[in-house]
Amino acid sequence: MTGLLLVDKPEAVTSAGVIRTLKRLVGHEKVGHLGTLDPFASGLLPLCLGEATKIARWLLLEEKAYRGVIRLGTETDTLDRTGTPTRSAPVPPLDAARLADVAARFTGAQEQVPPMFSALKRGGVPLYALARRGIEVERAARAIEIRALSLEVRAPDAIGFALTCSKGTYVRVLAQDIGRVLGTAAHLEALRRTAVGRFQVADAHTPDALLARPDAPLPLVPIRDALGHLPAFVLDAERVARVRLGQQVALAGLPPPDAPAAAALALDPDGRVVALLEPADASRWRIARLLAPH
Repeated sequence: MTGLLLVDKPEAVTSAGVIRTLKRLVGHEKVGHLGTLDPFASGLLPLCLGEATKIARWLLLEEKAYRGVIRLGTETDTLDRTGTPTRSAPVPPLDAARLADVAARFTGAQEQVPPMFSALKRGGVPLYALARRGIEVERAARAIEIRALSLEVRAPDAIGFALTCSKGTYVRVLAQDIGRVLGTAAHLEALRRTAVGRFQVADAHTPDALLARPDAPLPLVPIRDALGHLPAFVLDAERVARVRLGQQVALAGLPPPDAPAAAALALDPDGRVVALLEPADASRWRIARLLAPH
């Protein structure tokens, strides 16, 4: 069983909890996910099954899209609705023009300091574990990009938003920062992930829906389709055999990489993915990850 399973995670369930729930369907297959969703959040949680776990790091580079609600007037220690209030402030009048200005201010490449309540580690200890003990440590800012952001008034103290962003973006931090720019306090009240790269939540299935059809084949996205945005090279059977032995020379003669960060697929004559390729240098490829026959 190999491929991507697109799950629509419900609220109040952890990403790990979704995997545990679906274990009866996936059996002993290896399972990984493409980016954790906080328990209070819902939406698209792509799961990699079997050999597809080997391609996760390429898919994790994809941009993500979200919709949600920012509640104004109060900040919390977790930066979302599950936390303890830490600061309150009056909420100024909101209008579309002001929100458009704020959205424009936050759109583009920028740096963001990760929150204490995150899975990042310091000395092997997750930051959220330190935060729960009342310990705060310095965190280095990280480069992110907000590729699209729209804000709209939902209530005198609530803003709806639609967001497309790079990997590594903390929407909770963005919510707090938007509140401060508006001259008030804020926290993230609701969050739904609507897309991960080419994958859309409209094509996902809730855990309950999947469990309701235990004897039906899982609706898996094949690895070839999941990585369809990458260039692909079809190798003859002899080259495939040599690639499976890890012989880099089997890639000689392929068109050169078109960018230092490029990636490509090596396919067998039937179109199945044999390996992920990365540039060895500006003129040749190397085997980055071998996939077992599937």
